Amino acid sequence: MITNLEDILSDSAKGMKRSVIRELLKLTQKPEIISFAGGLPAPSTFPIQELKQISNEVLEEDGLAALQYGATEGDTKLREILTKRYQQQGLKISTENLVILTSSQQGLDLAGKIFLNRGDKFICGLPSYLGALGAFSSYGGIPVGIKFDEFGMRSDLLEATLAAMLKEGTLPKFIYVIPDFQNPAGITMPEFRRLEIISIAKKYNILIVEDSPYRELRFEGKAQKMMFELDNSGHVITLGTFSKIFVPGFRIGWVIAHETIIDKFVKAKQSTDLCTSAFVQKIAASYLEKGLFDKNLKTIIEMYHRKRDIMLAAFEEFMPKGVSWTKPEGGLFLFLNLPEDMDAKDLFEIAIQKNVAFVLGSAFHCDGSGKNTMRINFSYVDEEHSRIGVQRLAASIKLLMNNKVNA
Repeated sequence: MITNLEDILSDSAKGMKRSVIRELLKLTQKPEIISFAGGLPAPSTFPIQELKQISNEVLEEDGLAALQYGATEGDTKLREILTKRYQQQGLKISTENLVILTSSQQGLDLAGKIFLNRGDKFICGLPSYLGALGAFSSYGGIPVGIKFDEFGMRSDLLEATLAAMLKEGTLPKFIYVIPDFQNPAGITMPEFRRLEIISIAKKYNILIVEDSPYRELRFEGKAQKMMFELDNSGHVITLGTFSKIFVPGFRIGWVIAHETIIDKFVKAKQSTDLCTSAFVQKIAASYLEKGLFDKNLKTIIEMYHRKRDIMLAAFEEFMPKGVSWTKPEGGLFLFLNLPEDMDAKDLFEIAIQKNVAFVLGSAFHCDGSGKNTMRINFSYVDEEHSRIGVQRLAASIKLLMNNKVNA
């Protein structure tokens, strides 16, 4: 093995960190542990039989093309189907505005690759998706966190922060947001707040990266217009994915943006993986074309709605006084807040002993705050174990509270 590996690493490689969540999942693989840690879809939602049939059809009818290299921009039929779906939601786009990616995580990585030089700043929420923070930081990006209120990223703090950064000559390259069922907080940004942030971004001539992996998983409430639609001027880059609403194993995502920005993504993707698997794209296109996607999505929404309600009811029943949590209108996550003098890291050690796991909320805070918070996933665990897991978690919190009182 080479002896000077650390000396020859690139600045980007030195900036890379292992995912806290991925490492945590290794600790929760014991069958007796009920894990609320991962952002995993329920395996029972995977349409295995339908995909078996469609896979055979694709191989029989278009096998040579399916097994060959494809265009960097993606499968034509899949792009057309996705474009039409977004047009029906109000987006004024064509297929020239949409490129297929190998997961939306690749989109985050490419955004960092395209826009960030070492030392450049970007705006994110407090809290914000850990995978995005990791992708941007690997290119030397420096996060600047903006606190949340009940409506998501606070526009007043964003305005004040950008004004101060302008005076310093260090305006950020982009603002990163997850407007619908935010990961990890579960908050949905209302239209007025989206418009405020768009207006501020235009004022300072800054891009917005709108990460939208959960938008279609709405259980209740009114769907908000996408920031891309509200902007309609090329300031917004939108990322989508099938990972949470279809199957994560396909690793299919996409980016929607102005044609000039799309060209940059195409060039960046060509030097990364050339193209996304033509085979899985053709399977996905056929699945959507047959109407199976919307049918299965309805089933997924009903299941996750029920699971969320069961978890919220268990929280109300078992959680001690002083603990609060968000009540998401959709998605996969909610955020739990302990009393401010408690540290979720201390709780984690107790919880693991009681065979229940979660993700530390501090991992989602770029400034190291949020030590009294945790992210809870409600989509993966079955309904019976969800209730048991909440009981274990509540017992762990009560034990930590008692330990603090008696210390």
